[in-house]
Amino acid sequence: MHNDVTRRTFLTALSASAAGVLTGGLQKIFAAAAQTRDSTFKLGGDLLVNRLGFGAMRLTGEGIWGWPPDRENAKKVLRRAVELGVNFIDTADAYGPETNELLIAEALYPYPKGLVIATKGGNTRPGPGQWVPDGRPEYLAQAVDKSLKRLKLERIDLWQLHRIDRKVPVEESLGAIKKAQDAGKIRHVGLSEVTVAEIEQAKKVVPIVSIQNRYNITDRESEAALNYCEQQKMGFIPWAPIGGSGTRSLSKAGNALEAEAKRHNVRVVQLALAWLLQKSPVMLPIPGTSSLAHLEENIAAEKLQLSAEEWKRIDAVARES
Repeated sequence: MHNDVTRRTFLTALSASAAGVLTGGLQKIFAAAAQTRDSTFKLGGDLLVNRLGFGAMRLTGEGIWGWPPDRENAKKVLRRAVELGVNFIDTADAYGPETNELLIAEALYPYPKGLVIATKGGNTRPGPGQWVPDGRPEYLAQAVDKSLKRLKLERIDLWQLHRIDRKVPVEESLGAIKKAQDAGKIRHVGLSEVTVAEIEQAKKVVPIVSIQNRYNITDRESEAALNYCEQQKMGFIPWAPIGGSGTRSLSKAGNALEAEAKRHNVRVVQLALAWLLQKSPVMLPIPGTSSLAHLEENIAAEKLQLSAEEWKRIDAVARES
């Protein structure tokens, strides 16, 4: 699978650059090839994904509760994401709860070759906007089985512990996940919202291939975890890569990055995604949206290449804001 994907991606870049032989020569082709290599990452060393993925959480009702208001449109968004080259989709059993996983299967099953669906478990939902961790081994074992059924999968490529339950030793929680992995139900294991110390503690129980923490150009509290992932060649999945919803959204008017975005003739969120992709080779942003138009804009950010000087200037503006 991986060789096919790599070959196909390279040939696409090569054909797109072929006209460049007439106007710019081989330099353009090699530049396109280099850009293509940077656009992928191997989770766990063997699971090839395009680095710009899609977060499905917003394809739910208000408060991340229930089905989305326009279910058919939500399915169109998922299908269009795949058409645009996304092969890494992030979800969780808590989104809906359950409806998000069901929606992905409705829209995309039978799944196209190479599509990686990452899900999460360990967060329960008493009501809209409410989240309560549950790390009991028996609960997590059941959660894995239910996600497999809803997603119509024989094995989950990436299962992530949504939150560490402070009432349960993490060794016990992850012990249940290690058993599920040994049974062939899970390929790789990741964590969400953790510190470096917690990552190292977890790795004593089961191999960890990815971390999903909140991170974006204006919120870098997880810098230490990102640096650790780089050192260990682990995937770093920044949730809220464009600020999320509400006051922290980077799409809000008056953002300090607007002038830089105009300079590149793009939107602030596109600039923020391009900045993330160039920040680290292990960065796997998963911007989410329920809008087809916003989806197209987000995915287009992958084409935006910043020079080292431009990246530093954007970085400085964001830090000052």
